[in-house]
Amino acid sequence: MNFIDLSVLVNEQTPAYPGDPKIKIETIGEFAKDSYNDHKVCFGIHSSGTHIDAPNHMVDGGKTLDQIPLENFVGRGKLVEVKDKKFDLAVVKEAGIEEGNIALFHTGLSEIYHKPEYYSDRPAMSEEIANYLVEKKIKMIGLDMCSPDKEPFPVHRILLGAGILIIENMTNLNKLTGKEFTVYALPIKLALDGAPARVIAEVQ
Repeated sequence: MNFIDLSVLVNEQTPAYPGDPKIKIETIGEFAKDSYNDHKVCFGIHSSGTHIDAPNHMVDGGKTLDQIPLENFVGRGKLVEVKDKKFDLAVVKEAGIEEGNIALFHTGLSEIYHKPEYYSDRPAMSEEIANYLVEKKIKMIGLDMCSPDKEPFPVHRILLGAGILIIENMTNLNKLTGKEFTVYALPIKLALDGAPARVIAEVQ
């Protein structure tokens, strides 16, 4: 078995979505004087690196992450290439996405994750593609971007409204090209609108 880590490192240099709080890490226990190490970490859920959006994030009364069945966090993955910063419905349809899949969109933007352009120079998925994914009854989507869309976030509302979760700020999607794989996207069990997650792919 071959496992690929699709999660970014979380530290005080981890970028935050514009307007969101930066991650802060405070030492509250040092081995030299306390005989143990301990830390306090403070972050916004949606500025915590690789994380999963629950329906409650954009749907009034929507489910929080703790209310999502465990099987929704694991599924057969399908990789969709986003060329030239353009989401293409025809390419999405050619990816062979099936019910219960987790569709990952590789844009290449993870290569500029620590640059301002990561947020300012990103494509937006169309509502047509979002509706197609709803029709296919997939479990979730994932992207190597900070968001699948821009304000007023119509794609978020379409997907989350249908119970399709969204993984944001992924990395290493280029390593999945041409491969069969299973995605494990396990968030912290928070009764909230999202949570940081460790996301990995098991390549067959």
